[in-house]
Amino acid sequence: MIAVIKTGGKQYLVQPGDKIKVEKLDTEEGKEVIFGEVLLCDKTGDGKGVEVGMPLVKDAKVTAKVLKQGKGVKLIIFKYKPKKRYKRKIGHRQTFTEVEILKIGN
Repeated sequence: MIAVIKTGGKQYLVQPGDKIKVEKLDTEEGKEVIFGEVLLCDKTGDGKGVEVGMPLVKDAKVTAKVLKQGKGVKLIIFKYKPKKRYKRKIGHRQTFTEVEILKIGN
């Protein structure tokens, strides 16, 4: 069983047991979250029962469990203009939510 879900403006190919990092969700650790925006769903797993949504698969949902909330690695943004005495250094850490896919179904 596989599915393509959409969350946080991105698409993820998932199957039960996968652990993925998605954009931050406002859900506590240990709680379940349901992704309702399913773009493709293969419930049989052999490729014969594939449903492609236009744009979403009707009555399909993916259930996941929130494992942790966190921040990614620090990215350094450095701006520099030659001969103008302009330098600017900024750090950024993107927030994420790690989820484990439990089940794909209706």
